[in-house]
Amino acid sequence: MDIRRTILLVIFAFSLFMLWNNWQVHQGGTPLIGVEPQQASQSQTTDKSQPGVPNAAQANGQPAVAPIPAQATQSEIVTITTDVLRMEFDLIGAQLVKAELLKFPETNNRAVPFVLLDNNDEHTYIVQTGIVGAPDGQNYPTHLIPFRLLEGPTSMQGDTLTVRFEAESDGVRVTKSFTFKKGSYAIDVDHQIENLTDNPVTPSLYLQITRDDSTPETTSGFYSTFTGAAVYSEEDKFQKVDFSDIAKKKADYIKETNNGWFAMIQHYFVTAWVPRQGTERSYDMANIGNSDLFAIRSIESVGSIAPQQSQTVPAKLWVGPQDQDQLNELAPELGLVVDYGWLTIIARPLFVLMTWIHSLLGNWGWTIVALTVLIKIVFYPLSSASYRSMAKMKQVAPRLQALKEQYGDDRQKMNAAMMEMYRTEKINPLGGCLPMLIQIPVFISLYWVLLASVEMRGAPWVLWVDDLSVRDPLFILPAVMMATMFLQIKLNPTPPDPTQAKVMMIMPLVFGGMMFFFPAGLVLYWCVNNILSIAQQWLITKRMKDLSQQAKR
Repeated sequence: MDIRRTILLVIFAFSLFMLWNNWQVHQGGTPLIGVEPQQASQSQTTDKSQPGVPNAAQANGQPAVAPIPAQATQSEIVTITTDVLRMEFDLIGAQLVKAELLKFPETNNRAVPFVLLDNNDEHTYIVQTGIVGAPDGQNYPTHLIPFRLLEGPTSMQGDTLTVRFEAESDGVRVTKSFTFKKGSYAIDVDHQIENLTDNPVTPSLYLQITRDDSTPETTSGFYSTFTGAAVYSEEDKFQKVDFSDIAKKKADYIKETNNGWFAMIQHYFVTAWVPRQGTERSYDMANIGNSDLFAIRSIESVGSIAPQQSQTVPAKLWVGPQDQDQLNELAPELGLVVDYGWLTIIARPLFVLMTWIHSLLGNWGWTIVALTVLIKIVFYPLSSASYRSMAKMKQVAPRLQALKEQYGDDRQKMNAAMMEMYRTEKINPLGGCLPMLIQIPVFISLYWVLLASVEMRGAPWVLWVDDLSVRDPLFILPAVMMATMFLQIKLNPTPPDPTQAKVMMIMPLVFGGMMFFFPAGLVLYWCVNNILSIAQQWLITKRMKDLSQQAKR
């Protein structure tokens, strides 16, 4: 067996895996907005004449609501500002139609804050709520009913800011209260529902996120991240849903639960609703009117409200970065929106280790360097075994070439002679690649940690690298990676097959070329890993050469 061929096969298989993985993510990586009827016994229906407005929740045993007439009132925008958010609310429905993250600049313009939510001709991504479920054709305040802003401040002066919107329709008054906290992207949202009539009412509250299927500009042609919907429940755990599946009505997600949360995810950022826990609710997702708009929402019964009485329904909203610590504080497992794929069990501890190292060093670039060093130390015994095997193979490379010339095209005899030589020299032909295979899951996990962590966005390293989440502007790191890969190949035994030798020399050009388009943080990791590997391999090879010379004496 040719050890070089085995190593080449491992690299080729790993490359195929990464390409397949990125293709899968790319195929499912679309946002979602909209809600259509679900053909289930306990689902809601959507009135298509009013996109995104649910009818009564049949799951709660309520009669249907008559369609809400279109409003002729012109939109009026109210701007709300905190220390981390600048938001715009449309008084039609008190909808959150724009959110700028003041601590996160745009990638291509550091002077402009990143816009997460927006509503314009090119992009729609908004948050809505409303009340439905009125009997006898009455219309309660939905996100299409005009609201008014109640008196109070619209910019944060202290540690908290509460903004209230109010609307009344057919004897039901709804007051939406949005409470913001200093330094937080979590928003407490309370709906106070007042029955102004002389009869009991049984409304339902819906929480909704509406988005088009556009892909964020941060996505590269060489790697892709998930953009779409997600639902979490204790019963079915974390479920991602592609926009394409919603459009085809093939989306598979939990429909009824009394816990968890739902969200819209994109690279680095998330918008999530956390309804009150312990209350039965229905989830619904659909394409709105066969357009490129999608919506995900929950709808829950408020119960019966007696005449001249009121009830307040709390919920929590997150509009901001995928900060795992704060997300998990807001709701159980909300941090899962940071998608590390099927190796999350390895990736999450790696991220915890990274944050600890960063707390000591204060720079994410040096954190990557230090983490790579630690990983190399942990895997040193495996790497050492691999490099010793490669060193032995390099020593017998001339003999392998002689066997090839001796037996020519008689592959069977040549392989038998090679195996006999391996036994005589006590060489394990798999010794060089098995340690590599064991390390691959850790390398893939670290790849996703560096790719998915919002902490990398806008994080500088040194000199020319001022953002680890985008490609190296001077392409120095990719060039270093290509050079180190060439050096590694020179340190390894030359394959007896000329074709294999040519392929191995092309590999640095292929991988290095790809790295020209990858985030600088990822390329930094590979560069440091390659340099340490070269140092380890050179040291081990030199020791074995010295031992061999001593044995000959």
